[in-house]
Amino acid sequence: MTLRWLRLLLGAACTALGVVLTLRPFTSLAVLVSLVAASFFVTGAGELTSSGRAETPRLAVAGGVGWLAAGVLVLVWAGSTIHALAIVAGISLVLGGLARLMAAARTLGADRASAGLTGLASIVFGALALSWPDLTVLVLALLIGARTVIFGLQEIAAALWQRPRRRPGRWPPRRWRRWLRVAGAAGSVALALLLLVVSAVLHRATTSPDAFYSAPSRVPAHPGVLLRSEPYTAGIPDDWRAWRILYTTTRASDVPAVASGLVIVSKNAPPGPRPVIAWAHGTTGVARGCAPSLLSSSRLNNDIIPGLDRLIGRGWVLVATDYIGLGTAGPHPYLIGQGEARSVLDSVRAARELPHLKLEHETVIWGHSQGGHAALWAGMLAPTYAPDVGVVGVAALSPASDLTALVEEIRHTLYGRVLAAYILTAYSETYSDVSFDHYVRPAARVLVREAAKRCLDIPEAIPSVATTLISRQKIYAVDPLAGALGRRLAENTPRGPINAPLLIAQGTTDPLVLPGLQRTYVNRRCHAGQRVEYVTYRNRDHLSILWSSSPLVPFLLAWSTARFAERPVENRCTTAQR
Repeated sequence: MTLRWLRLLLGAACTALGVVLTLRPFTSLAVLVSLVAASFFVTGAGELTSSGRAETPRLAVAGGVGWLAAGVLVLVWAGSTIHALAIVAGISLVLGGLARLMAAARTLGADRASAGLTGLASIVFGALALSWPDLTVLVLALLIGARTVIFGLQEIAAALWQRPRRRPGRWPPRRWRRWLRVAGAAGSVALALLLLVVSAVLHRATTSPDAFYSAPSRVPAHPGVLLRSEPYTAGIPDDWRAWRILYTTTRASDVPAVASGLVIVSKNAPPGPRPVIAWAHGTTGVARGCAPSLLSSSRLNNDIIPGLDRLIGRGWVLVATDYIGLGTAGPHPYLIGQGEARSVLDSVRAARELPHLKLEHETVIWGHSQGGHAALWAGMLAPTYAPDVGVVGVAALSPASDLTALVEEIRHTLYGRVLAAYILTAYSETYSDVSFDHYVRPAARVLVREAAKRCLDIPEAIPSVATTLISRQKIYAVDPLAGALGRRLAENTPRGPINAPLLIAQGTTDPLVLPGLQRTYVNRRCHAGQRVEYVTYRNRDHLSILWSSSPLVPFLLAWSTARFAERPVENRCTTAQR
């Protein structure tokens, strides 16, 4: 009876630990390590207490000792990184599952099925921990936590349904109890297989740069030099031509760098020089695999690049930079004006070197969100950094304009927590005076670093969003607008003059770049003497302003046509709502 109650208590402890691991693993890496180690210790103790009734007691004892050893190894060695923890946990789950399968081979009936299915589920959980394409605290906690809950429930069931050895004249135990354990084990296998399918989907969706994005051994110091090009055929319509390009540029500190991008034109474009739209894309992430040129062209559709088919149909050429650090080696200058703008301007210079393609001297720059910030900076820098690009218009769509106000307003929102990971990573890697550890709470550092490794794209964004929703961790240890980070955000807010005609478009229901903040920014630029054509769109948010159904699209095309025709604009600020 004492052993039965001990088994019941150990099962309850295992179940509780598994639930906490699954639902609240985010306090810190140290807490996660402690929870995993505790679950392994309790699992080992549970195996040892059940060894007396096992068909193979020596195997059960060996399994219990193995789990205890794994718990010690987690505490001693695996607490340094999430990946080290995953290695120990994955190997332990696989070995524990194999032990269960070996035990199942020596039992009969429903007990064999239950042990075999549980062992299979543990092996799958372990394999996933070792091979998950985007390992995170959430994923690892789910894998270990689910397995721990299953084991705990099995121990509770075994303790509750345990009966003394049958005496003559007593009925044997009811079979439905044993088959209920089989059903529970089958459920654990189903969960493991479901996670296996999710892992396969993420594997298929994950992109990584190939050799094209590697810089050659000798890179010219001059910016805007085409280093490499190749046809881009991933889902391109039959009447389009497209190339991936690799070219030289410079960072904000004038250090030479390499960036990549796309060039797209219609096969039916009239001969002769063609007008150029330089596209600056919105936030995709700060990791190398987040380059838009790594995606199929179906992802670069009319809802991402406004009016893309109509733009190409007019015979215009689209030159779309990835920026430094997306595709090519980083760091990526996320919301760092000089680095973004130079990538945009130098992409046009490089595209002009493509054979069999003639580009006009005039360029209109379009940019959305992060790209709107880049477009504003490119308009500021063009006269001094790249006068040869011939910028005749700048269209900033829902731009991240006033960075200090943007960070302050959305810092506690879902958007703010995700974007904070990108800002903190990019700024701390670019500026020596911005310390990541100074601004990020110790308990949030693992989650922030994880989020920075993922792209803001479905399905890859799912772990970031899920982790943010479940954890609700506060990110900042100190005010992000104070100290070096605050100064750098202010420094990268575009406040300089733009000589070319400037259009700023904004949706009135944008939850990320708030309309009030944009209005204040525009008013300040107008008071500083900048000509701004400010257009707002009713019932359009941050993304729907770009959709093919948006009234922005025909207006933007007509506005750009006027810029290529060098039609005069009013020498004052104007405001309109559509």
